[in-house]
Amino acid sequence: MKSHARVVIVGGGAMGVGLAYFLPKEGWNDVVLVEKGELTSGSTWHAAGLIPHFIASLNMAKVHFEAPKLYDSLEAETGQATGWHGCGAIRLARTDGEVDWFHYVKGILDQVGAECHLIGPNEIRQLHPLLEVDDVKLGFYTPHDGHTDPTSSTNAMAAGARAAGVEISRRNRVTDINQRPGGEWEVVTEKGTIVAEHVVNAAGCFCDQVQQMVGQRLPIINMIHQYLVTETSPQVLELDKEIPVVRDPLASCYYRQEQKSLLIGPYERENAAAWGLDGIDWGFDMELLPPDLDRLATSLEHAMARIPAFGELGIKRVVSGPITHTPDGNFLMGPAPGLKNFWLNCAASIGVTQGPGSGKYLAQWMVHGQSEINVREMDPRRFGDYALGDYALDKSIDEYQEMYQVRYPGEFRDAGRPQRTTPLYDKLKEQGAVYAEVFGWERPKWFAPSGVEEDYSFRRNNTFEYVAQECEAVRERVGLLDLSSFSKYEVSGPDAEALLDRLFANRMPRRVGGIALAHMLTEDGMIESECTVTRLGEDRYYLLSAAVAELHDLDMLEHGRLDGEQAEIKNVTDAFGVLVLTGPRSRDVLGQVTDADLGNNAFPWLSAREIEVAGVPLRALRVSYAGELGWELHTPMAEMARVYDALMAAGEPHGIANFGAYALNSLRLEKAYKGWGAELTNEITPVEADIERFVRMDKGEFVGRAALARRREEGIALKCVYLEVEDGDSDPQGNEPIYEGAGGERIVGVSTSGGYGHAVGKTLAFAYVEPQLAEPGSQVEIEILGGRRKAEVLAGPVYDPTNERLKA
Repeated sequence: MKSHARVVIVGGGAMGVGLAYFLPKEGWNDVVLVEKGELTSGSTWHAAGLIPHFIASLNMAKVHFEAPKLYDSLEAETGQATGWHGCGAIRLARTDGEVDWFHYVKGILDQVGAECHLIGPNEIRQLHPLLEVDDVKLGFYTPHDGHTDPTSSTNAMAAGARAAGVEISRRNRVTDINQRPGGEWEVVTEKGTIVAEHVVNAAGCFCDQVQQMVGQRLPIINMIHQYLVTETSPQVLELDKEIPVVRDPLASCYYRQEQKSLLIGPYERENAAAWGLDGIDWGFDMELLPPDLDRLATSLEHAMARIPAFGELGIKRVVSGPITHTPDGNFLMGPAPGLKNFWLNCAASIGVTQGPGSGKYLAQWMVHGQSEINVREMDPRRFGDYALGDYALDKSIDEYQEMYQVRYPGEFRDAGRPQRTTPLYDKLKEQGAVYAEVFGWERPKWFAPSGVEEDYSFRRNNTFEYVAQECEAVRERVGLLDLSSFSKYEVSGPDAEALLDRLFANRMPRRVGGIALAHMLTEDGMIESECTVTRLGEDRYYLLSAAVAELHDLDMLEHGRLDGEQAEIKNVTDAFGVLVLTGPRSRDVLGQVTDADLGNNAFPWLSAREIEVAGVPLRALRVSYAGELGWELHTPMAEMARVYDALMAAGEPHGIANFGAYALNSLRLEKAYKGWGAELTNEITPVEADIERFVRMDKGEFVGRAALARRREEGIALKCVYLEVEDGDSDPQGNEPIYEGAGGERIVGVSTSGGYGHAVGKTLAFAYVEPQLAEPGSQVEIEILGGRRKAEVLAGPVYDPTNERLKA
């Protein structure tokens, strides 16, 4: 075994071996993979091996797309059989909500290039004659899905990795990991120590225990998953070809053929069980857990009704083993928070599917500094410490039990909540606040009248009229929103300006009290983060960014600081609450509870001051994501209720109203404000995003400047546009395909976000399209829930395009 390597991968399941296979393809083959047992001996070996394309996320669909493509071709490359069965798959829809979900997912897969078809009950019967589908409205058929032998597929990837120079050390447990003063990592194993530049935790069920070696915990839970294989089926023997894999949300089961038998895999809807909560013995290799079929009784009853042949067969064997789950069901891929060159590629609940794709895109990220897809929903830094312990347990159980159920827009399930609340949580809840959960924070979505619950749907639902009222309050009077979930940092010291000027593409505010919107870029010029930067003093800055970016942006700042640079970086997110007071009467309201001069001369737009409100010293920023006259009031968290009560009392004569995130989305769309994570991602530069007004190429060097200059010269393949969409009973959610106008069949772009502008009465969206279609007046079509809607490219905001109201 080598004593030095560029990369050490800990763990030899599908995730670790998938990375080992792809790293050489990106240019790194000085790699050692260390596995404590045999390859696949954790969760991989006992997996059912299903390989689906179906997923309601464009970027995760790109991850899934890699697996069937690789497993189908890997034997020809390596000589190692994968056990690939390209039998196709069908997912069943019984409700209108599931049908809408299918249409949405089809739009995603059409963009990825994964063949899929929506088929009726008769076509389902032709493909799978053993199914009873009288209650089924629609089937989602993916002909290039299938299943594979997990051990064979993983060993085939290992053969490819070895052929490219990767060393694989089996029967060799990692016992400790330490970082040297110079930043290199010492990986201590039973067979010796390896010094590495990079370490990747791909330890599957053991990933949390490996992470503890570097002083961290991971929000993962090992759930017990069971599937059973029947005796030989006479009906299967009569088939002339293999039947497709089936996913049945009623039974919460998958079904597939296993040679001449049936394999049934339930995700029980209740009483799902976790395992190994107090740790797992390191010697747990290629072992199974005792079966417990009683937990599966309801699912199996539904399965027998769906496949009557199943009810006539005996059970040949039951497989029961641990599978990792996270609170949101997605794996962990990317940097561990706060650590340099320590990566995660673990916690996948369907790792045999996700191993190739995660390996490909993590290899790109490690070697080139970024991947070709938006990795935000996989980045481990999407979770903070709030997500450990009972939260991880409750959420993972819920995710497991909801595995095959519809994920509706705006739906945030109650498991594990609340975690991070402001002093206004109960007060707003009493007034009808319905909360979303964002990085553990409870943030109001909308305010419901007593007794009204949200009817979740892909179409406009019962929140529509109430959100319209909230928008009306902001546009015509004044609204108040708790937006404390902002990530907040203070950067101070003699080198603070130099640090920020180097990290951000925009120039830092020159005067005390100045505010700038600025973006951190990758070395390749892609948009990595967006911050509002306020200069509080000569060498003191206050930064605000998205809630989900709290650890991500902290890493960007910390890792961007040069040795010897005198700049202190503090995460002050929990120290400040934020109240957004906005609307044409906001100055009248705020003026009643402060002695500060709020006039335009003393307090112009895009400026900040430290003032007192209701006797509470706070930071007031004159900005508004709603596009109205307004202020963000950053108050000490403990004083939030006092300031809120004073504002509500002062605002009563002016018709003040609470509003939530649903209304804010409508308001920002009317102003054509782009959002980080939707329009602004690590896949594109400010050139494609059409935000070059926030880039100062003349200020000197900054991260990504050279690459950005090249992009300007080379041209772009897509450009961000603002669309007015033909009205209907639903609005764009993001990730819908954009087609050439007038019934064109060629996909020319993708939507990124959308909604209804209540003040202007229009459906609005952002999208990326081919540059020739980006001119104002260009006509395209957007596919929404299976129907084409006309859309026109707009020249600018449909509401207050000259910012008169902002500057009032």
